[in-house]
Amino acid sequence: MALNAGTKLGPYEIVSPLGAGGMGEVYRARDARLGRDVAIKVLPAEFSTDAQRRSRFEQEARAASALNHPNIIGVYDIGTSDAHVWVAMELVEGRTLRDMIESGRIPPSRTLEIGAQIADGLARAHAAGIVHRDLKPENVMISKDGFVKILDFGLAKLTTATDGNVSDLPTAAPRTDAGTIMGTAGYMSPEQALGRSVDFRSDQFSFGTILYEMATGKSPFLRDSAPQTLTAIIEDDPEPIGTLSPRTPPPLRWIVDRCLAKEPDDRYASTRDLARDLKSIRDHLSEASSSDAAGPAEPRRRPRASRGYLAGAAALAVFLAAGAGLAGYRLRKSSAPVFHRLTYRRGTIRAARFAPGGASVVYSAAWEGDPIHIFTVRPDNSESIPLPAPDAILFSVSSTGEMAIGLRPAFYSGFVWKTTLARVPLSGGTPREVLEDVDAADWSPDGSTIAVSHLVGGKSLLEYPIGKVLYSTSGWISHLRVSPRGDRVAFLDHPIRNDDGGAVTVVDAGGRRTVLSKGWTTAEGLAWSRDGSEVWFSATRENAARAVYAVSLSGKERLVLPTPRTLTLDDIAADGRLLMSEDDERMVVRALPPGGKEDHELSYLDWTLVRDLSADGKTLLFDESGEGGGPTFSVFLRNTETASVVRLGAGSAVALSPDGQWVLSSSFDNTQLMLLPVRAGQPRTLTTPSLRYGGIGSFFPKGNRIVVAAQEGNRGFRLYVQDLAGGKPQAVSPEGVGSSLTPVSPDGAWIATKTADDRVYLFPSSGSGAGREVPGSEPGDWPIRFTADGRGLYVFQRGQFPCDLLRVDLATGRRERVFTFKAPEAAGLASINRALVTPDGRSYAYSYLRTLSDLFAVENVK
Repeated sequence: MALNAGTKLGPYEIVSPLGAGGMGEVYRARDARLGRDVAIKVLPAEFSTDAQRRSRFEQEARAASALNHPNIIGVYDIGTSDAHVWVAMELVEGRTLRDMIESGRIPPSRTLEIGAQIADGLARAHAAGIVHRDLKPENVMISKDGFVKILDFGLAKLTTATDGNVSDLPTAAPRTDAGTIMGTAGYMSPEQALGRSVDFRSDQFSFGTILYEMATGKSPFLRDSAPQTLTAIIEDDPEPIGTLSPRTPPPLRWIVDRCLAKEPDDRYASTRDLARDLKSIRDHLSEASSSDAAGPAEPRRRPRASRGYLAGAAALAVFLAAGAGLAGYRLRKSSAPVFHRLTYRRGTIRAARFAPGGASVVYSAAWEGDPIHIFTVRPDNSESIPLPAPDAILFSVSSTGEMAIGLRPAFYSGFVWKTTLARVPLSGGTPREVLEDVDAADWSPDGSTIAVSHLVGGKSLLEYPIGKVLYSTSGWISHLRVSPRGDRVAFLDHPIRNDDGGAVTVVDAGGRRTVLSKGWTTAEGLAWSRDGSEVWFSATRENAARAVYAVSLSGKERLVLPTPRTLTLDDIAADGRLLMSEDDERMVVRALPPGGKEDHELSYLDWTLVRDLSADGKTLLFDESGEGGGPTFSVFLRNTETASVVRLGAGSAVALSPDGQWVLSSSFDNTQLMLLPVRAGQPRTLTTPSLRYGGIGSFFPKGNRIVVAAQEGNRGFRLYVQDLAGGKPQAVSPEGVGSSLTPVSPDGAWIATKTADDRVYLFPSSGSGAGREVPGSEPGDWPIRFTADGRGLYVFQRGQFPCDLLRVDLATGRRERVFTFKAPEAAGLASINRALVTPDGRSYAYSYLRTLSDLFAVENVK
């Protein structure tokens, strides 16, 4: 029954009807409390009488309300009034995508723009474990200013039949009749049409159907009846887009083809990858160039070998061709890079090398949440074989067939892991341990000597051979490689241990250091060219998508392999092939708000790193230092109980003041400290020119002083206390301290932090007297916060997953478990990077890194 204007649903007053569909009627309503208009969806009458459906609806609506994303409609409220079950949502002024499609075929540029936004919203929902299940043009709104909004997340699951009977499907008409209890037939995936269980890849198929219809003006599977439509979805290939719309750019056709694969495994392993591909095509292909892209009609189904190419690199090859000026993207196989995918499991690849001769590849990876192990694979065979070696990180493979590996990896700080260097033959055997506290290693060309990054006294030492120090830094050294002649070592020099930005550097046998290329915001992956005249590396100066560059020993830099994806260069074979991993990296946040029973995800963009949590657990300080945060990063506050997020400014977040009025932050290059006002006010600068900051610090309980980690000149990091009223910062700890959080005791007398020997210490904030080790602390402990009474300290074992949040009694050393941090999916989890807890121990938040990698051998790169 339709609702009249003036009808009250909770705090909302109905203004006028907006439309109707299978999931109920939609009205414009007025929220008098906040003075805004909202959209109210009133669900069908059967929901009010079915307790199970109502319960599921409430669960799904709550999950959808946590999806804070610009391309997903915001869910404000749910409730029941006079037997009406309703949901209050963001009101979007505009029209549906169905209305646009019915007006005619959508141009390629507009299709790419709308498609990229839909995919971005889908990726955010899928990362949170939410699947739409009824994605169709009716559920996509285009606002008047061009923003795309996906509707009905969290509601579509309610339409899934519980008995798997597909005979109750609606007709295949574009619009869904009221009372429909299944997804719309024309946009179902094959597995959905067969009544099987579905996951995020089902949404990808529905999305591919929408893209096809936008590009051609025709539904790919629509037939005269629902059964015929379902049969077409399950069995038939759609007519090639190139036949119906020759102006559609080939990369977009390939993406649609992949989304419409009958088998879910042949679609994208991550919707984030799909979104990135679309955004890259949108950003790199102009309308003018796409109009020249007409070519011969595509086959109805590409052979599997060709689809394997699409799995990682079809779009990349097009971008390379575009960059080289190949009009119309008519690629020549002899000149375009060709990617051969080598791995197919879900997890993280830590390192990879060509074996001697280049016929096979050796790599270390943690697949499906299992411990890291070493595998071998041949480019002509997709099956990886575990080597008879212990669980370890691969560092290097010598010319004589011996591996340098890292045993017992343990998280140290930032991006650095401590291992015990060992050597073991490729054929297997008992490892021979060589050196402790090693983070990276590489063999000399003849296989007789090893270069290492050795962690000593809070510094990273580059030793070649072992024991001869060529360079030291209080930052960290990564991806070191000995030159083909054995006379130099190239490496990535990172000045800040908590950041992977840095410079490409070479040091010779006499310790003379040369910086070849600098200014990279992220740099990971390095290898020498075959003749030793260049150093190749993967890095970027702008966002998170690392491309491959080469730099000569004189500093001449060139772009080798542009890409919209995040690539890591692992090795270069004697025949010129590259070994690279493609890494889908995200920093994920989960939090338990006050009074909550379970934690839930609060990730915002792509690299959400928690920095501080208010004492009441309601306010979370975080920053975004990935692609989404922009070139100078971004500082945010959010309410842990609602979807409210506020951007305070650029830089990296450090700490939230006790009164919640100020945020301490540092510039993205760590040269400035700033106080950002949470409400009205002007930022303040606290910079001391002689100090370089480490992005770590805390307020004192009264809010009048701060403690920060910083270094002066070439000295190591240490803790400094600074009065906000003015004055010179005072050093209160020895060098080598300041790689962890720095909680301050409730009375302001003590600062807890880690020391270089991996122990938790208390240092007097006055700077007078030596620090003392916390009783009961263990290697790997990271201090988080003092208990409210100051008698205990919360710690967690950073690097483990799952891991326990513990309360350590400062008098007795007794350790007591408070929470266990877990994640809904084990694959790709590297470590917990930061954890926070309230003084009462009842609320928490933590960030963890999830990296999903695929390994490729790449030909035709020069």
